Order: sequence, then C-alpha cells, then structure tokens
Amino acid sequence: MGRLTIIGAGPGGYETAVEAARRGLEVTIISEGPVGGTCLNEGCIPTKAYCRVAEAIDDLSHGDEFGLKELSYTFDFPAARLRKDRVVETLRSGVEFLLGGKGITLLRGKASFVDPLTVKVVSPEGEETDVSADDVIIATGSYSASLPIEGKDLPGVITSRELLDIEEVPGRLCIIGGGVIGLEFASIFNSFGSKVTVLEYCKELLPNFDSDIAKRLKQSLSKSGISIETLACVKGIRKTPEGLSVSYEKKGATAEVECDRALMAVGRRPATGSVNLSDIGVEFTPKGVVVDSLMRTNVPHVYAVGDITGGLMLAHTATFQGKIALSSILGEDCGIDLGVAPAAVFTSPQVASVGMTEEQLKEQGVPYKAAKSFYRANGKAVSASREEGYCKILYSVEDGRILGGHIMGAEASDLISEIAVLMCKKATIRELSQMVHAHPTLAEVILSAANSV
Repeated sequence: MGRLTIIGAGPGGYETAVEAARRGLEVTIISEGPVGGTCLNEGCIPTKAYCRVAEAIDDLSHGDEFGLKELSYTFDFPAARLRKDRVVETLRSGVEFLLGGKGITLLRGKASFVDPLTVKVVSPEGEETDVSADDVIIATGSYSASLPIEGKDLPGVITSRELLDIEEVPGRLCIIGGGVIGLEFASIFNSFGSKVTVLEYCKELLPNFDSDIAKRLKQSLSKSGISIETLACVKGIRKTPEGLSVSYEKKGATAEVECDRALMAVGRRPATGSVNLSDIGVEFTPKGVVVDSLMRTNVPHVYAVGDITGGLMLAHTATFQGKIALSSILGEDCGIDLGVAPAAVFTSPQVASVGMTEEQLKEQGVPYKAAKSFYRANGKAVSASREEGYCKILYSVEDGRILGGHIMGAEASDLISEIAVLMCKKATIRELSQMVHAHPTLAEVILSAANSV
C-alpha cells in the first residue's frame, strides 16, 4: 500500500485525501488552520450564506409585486452572522468526519520539508512529527493580495476575511477591486444597507470574463444603487475624523471616496511561502508553483494542486486538480479537461462563464458566431419577476462545436453547468437545439439561444 502526504486541507487537499484512502493509499493530511481551507472558512461558503440573506432581503423589498402589501421587518445582522457561522461549522464538522475515516491520519500544525518525501509537522503545542511518504501533494492555497499604497494598513482597511467577521454593517463601504470577490461583497452589503462604492482599475468589471456580460452586470449593479468607477487607479487611503478617505485617479483627475470601511479586494496570491519549497528545489514563480498537465512539479513524486499553482483559483478547480494528481500517482488516465471549468459570480443578478470569451476567440483568430437569448422572453423568468438576464453561446463556424457560454441572470451559477457538460462532450450548437428541455424553466434560456441560430 502506497503512502501519500498532503499538505493543506482545503478542497484540493481533503477531497483528494478521501479519494486516495478509498483507493487504498495510506494518507497523512496536514492542516495548519481549520480544515476546509479558504473556501469553507473565509471564502465560498460564508459568502454564499450571506448571499442567501441578501436574496431574502431583495425579495422582501419587492413584495408589492407579489401582492404582499405593507410588509414590515427589521434586519438583525448579528443573527445573520450567527447563521453564517453555523453553516460553516456544520460543513467543517462534515469535513473533519471524512478525514477521520479509515486510512487517513489528520495532523494539525505547521509543515516543512526535511527532504522531498519527508515532511516535519510542528503542532500548536510544539510537538514535532516526521512523516515520510512515496508521494507528496502540496495544497497550501493562497492569501489576500494588497495594493502597495499609503494607508493600506490603517484600521478599517480590511480583507474579505475581516469583512466576513465584521460585527455591524458599515454605513459606507468602499471596495477596491471589481473582480469576483469585490463584486460579491458589493452586492451583499448593498442589500444589507451599506452605501457601496466600487473602484476598479481596468476598463470593465470582471476583467477575465466576457466583456459583453461584464458591461451588462455593471449596468445592473449601478441600477441597484452601487456606485461603480472603472479606470480608477487607487492612490492612497487616509484617516479622517469621520472614517477613511480613499483617493483615486481617473482620466487625469483625482477624486476621493469617503467611507467607514475599505475592503481590499484586488485578488489573491499563491501561498508559495507557506512551505520551504526552495529547500527541496521545487520550481515556483510569483504566479505560483510550476506544474505540468499531471500536476507534477519538477521534483519527482512531488505534486501541487489548487491556488498555489496560480491559474484559476477556484475550489472546484482545486478538487479536480487533486483528481488529476491522484490519477498520476496511481498510474491512471483520468480524462479530466481543466479547459472546461465553469466560474460563477454570486452577485444579484448572478454571472457565470465557461470556455472561451469573445475577446479570446478574436485574439486567437478563431472563426466563431454568437447565439443569444434574453431572460425577458423566458416564461419562468417573467413569472418569477426575474426578467433581467442574458445568455450567450459561442460556437465554431467550421463545425458548430460549442466554444464558450456566458450567462447573466437568475440561477446562472447552476445553468452554466449544462453548457460545460456539452462542451466536455464536444457537442454542437445544433445538437443543443435538438435537446428537449422542461417548460417552464430557466434552462430554456440556453435552448432559446441555440434555437436563435
């Protein structure tokens, strides 16, 4: 029976550990912090718990549309925060249960390499344990990035982790960064009652998404009351008698945003400094640990998965990278295509994307066409008062194969998986148009796009 050591207990680590043990390996997994990693403890899960609260508030605020007159309610933020914590604790307990299964040893503490296949673990109490294995997977994740500007360390300038633990809703919230993290919090705290301003350096929000979708989302979020400034270069933050002032430059002019809290949401960086990679010769750059298509580093029998490798810093990507690494260790071909990895943004409305954007297809000179449809023509969307939305499917001119899908609207995060499945199976736009969909459902937005060709 082979031995496997995994450093890090986020999705890329713990799910791989469970599967490896099921396949007969003797697994040791090392976690310096709470099991579940960033996703469970300070990322995906707690933010989605808050998203659900924001959604409920939004529904109540439009109660008149459904005949619910003279609604009266108060928002108990501490209760919402407690619910968020319970959700996290419930799921964390589930992960701990899984890691207590047969064939898995969970060690808590700080890991460091003695040699490529031997890892020393120092527990919080100072006890040292050496663990040797036949293969090692590094899955130590990432950390919140920060702009190197004056005032970045002032009290009140926070990361997503601190914002999730905040004890009261800030009256004024300035969010530096219009990517996934920044926009999700903008949407959440706008619903919670904050006056939200988003400052984004690039021309469009969500720089890595299809620009058509990003423009529509900006319009929607602006209409909901969020102030958004793109092409805004943040210069500094200073303390004021009333709170904080964030200064930025746009088209040669300087402006300021007054706020109570400033969220630094300028992305995440691979945690390459979390273990002593240089001591064992693992190659890495500021963009992350260098791996091949099988998640192998340049050091034999040492693999890396998840955020530490850079690229798509998504929990589900880390999980599937772990599957690829495990398959390589077991000498198997898993057949996973990481090029078809959907991404979702849980704003209101949601945004989701998979595959190529129009910008990427144009840059690569790929002949393509776009099939489009609108939520306002969808029976389910209209009956639920969710008419704001748009679907775009990109397909090859040469053979009709689906190359990408982009959705803005209700339940986009769930709908995008249909397009991802079709892309994995190399399906064409015509084949999609021939697939029967239930009526009335939001999924018919995808069918309508295909039928527009």
